[in-house]
Amino acid sequence: MNTTTEPVTGRVHSWDLSTGVDGPGTRFVLFVSGCPLRCLYCANPDTWHMRDGRETTVDDVMAEIGRYRSFVGTAGGGVTLTGGEPLLQPAFTAAVLRRCKELGLHTALDTSGFLGARANDELLADTDLVLLDIKSFDAGTYRTLTGGSLAPTLSFATRLDRLGVPVHIRYVLVPGWTDDPEAVDGLGAFLAGLGNVDRVDVLPFHKLGAHKYEALGLPFPLRDTPAPGPELTERVREQFREHGLRAL
Repeated sequence: MNTTTEPVTGRVHSWDLSTGVDGPGTRFVLFVSGCPLRCLYCANPDTWHMRDGRETTVDDVMAEIGRYRSFVGTAGGGVTLTGGEPLLQPAFTAAVLRRCKELGLHTALDTSGFLGARANDELLADTDLVLLDIKSFDAGTYRTLTGGSLAPTLSFATRLDRLGVPVHIRYVLVPGWTDDPEAVDGLGAFLAGLGNVDRVDVLPFHKLGAHKYEALGLPFPLRDTPAPGPELTERVREQFREHGLRAL
């Protein structure tokens, strides 16, 4: 009987090293390919399609991570899976997380939560931290801004709370889109009701990915939208703080 197990493969856009941006410490950041959402402010349109990624095995990924293990495995660093949307490839993502845990590396999953139902409990047990992007707390704005539904993300957030998985919330502040005081307060109240949210990162909208749209021959939908000023950014952070949340 043939007991050979086929290697787990996935499609990967790229990888990078970062400090203090994609989770604690210095991180090996793996960008997987494919995303079901089309956020108007997306900085990585080159990761939208699975076909544009490079097919690779988990063993190949782990070999690359191994080259930097001593670098990212100290001082609170680790490995972060981002994209794209890692949960579009749940088997591949789960296998990488499992192997990282076997090496004793801290693991983080950067996700919109839109495909949270694809993350089984075993995958989440191997995830030390979820970086959860909540695009808006207004369902209509969320759909216009992303092309998807808000409900799966909120369901995923409550499930993470139930499982006790630590979460950092990422909230991209886009003037005219995600700065509505009522929606921010609604999100703050929702997050305050969870027991696993360690912090809320209010991330000012930027246009650093605009050149990627040009290279792909795509229009950048928010080309004329300004970046938020410091007063607006601080106002939104303070709204989250009023709900007892640590907002940065």
